[in-house]
Amino acid sequence: MARAGSSCTTERGGPRVREVRAARGRAESGGQSARLRELLDQPGILVMPCCFDALSAKLIERAGLQLTFMSGFSVAASKALPDTGLLSYGEMVDQLREICAAISIPVIADGDTGYGNAVNAKRTVRGYAAAGAAGIMIEDQVAPKRCGHTRGKEVVSRDEAVARMRAAVDARNEIGSDIVIVARTDAAKCVSLDEAIERANLFHELGAEITFVEAPVSESDMRRIARETPGKRLVNCLEGGDTPIYPPEQLAEMGFHIAAYPLSLVSASVRAMEQTLQSLKAGRPAEVEAQIKTFPELRAIVGFDDYYTEEARYKC
Repeated sequence: MARAGSSCTTERGGPRVREVRAARGRAESGGQSARLRELLDQPGILVMPCCFDALSAKLIERAGLQLTFMSGFSVAASKALPDTGLLSYGEMVDQLREICAAISIPVIADGDTGYGNAVNAKRTVRGYAAAGAAGIMIEDQVAPKRCGHTRGKEVVSRDEAVARMRAAVDARNEIGSDIVIVARTDAAKCVSLDEAIERANLFHELGAEITFVEAPVSESDMRRIARETPGKRLVNCLEGGDTPIYPPEQLAEMGFHIAAYPLSLVSASVRAMEQTLQSLKAGRPAEVEAQIKTFPELRAIVGFDDYYTEEARYKC
């Protein structure tokens, strides 16, 4: 529809309009968090590949997945760093902001230990909510934390863990946010499975809607976790990690609600880049062409088509 006195088109609902509306929805309390809760209330299990930047998040959405998780390990890996607490709160929240701006599906984000004491954890929850996260995961490791499937990790005392989780829930309530709190415990490997289950129950009582007992080592442990922990339950499907990997249908039968795949995309990316580099190094460009996206496909993925559509709206 043309505005009177102008030949420029002003049709509604173009890419930029949809982007602004999506951003506004993310900022509104309960927007993406409410969508996450709707997904969790549906029968079955949610398959949740983890992203590390805006492009990987966009690919997850394009593949038809319903949610994603910003993985601390994967974000660190994208900066050629190990997941040993080297990334700061500021680096993580900046990455989260870019991811949330790029997609319209809910994002749960890795808040690690909250980047300090309980007061720091409150700031982390506030910052992640403002960046557009539908959920935030807070864990009970000591700082600096590390990947739950590597050596050398430790957990804080039960009292400190409870204080940290209470602070996270308080932060959500104080700012009037609807962000979903995901409570992770690494106590199964550091203390005992009994302690991990006890902590998960305490975290749920405080207001964490999703509980995550990291690194169970057997199917029987996984079934016990699903049987004895409340709320919605997340299981980590890390290829080559400590926890056995089962098909999503079997995980749902056990009693889990989210199956997270933390390293699948970043690891696949590394392998694909290495293969391409070896082909280039060997002087075999034809192999590269067979391995990669076509140029038109790549342009579409990163948004050239949407840009051209939007550009046309302003041509007079």
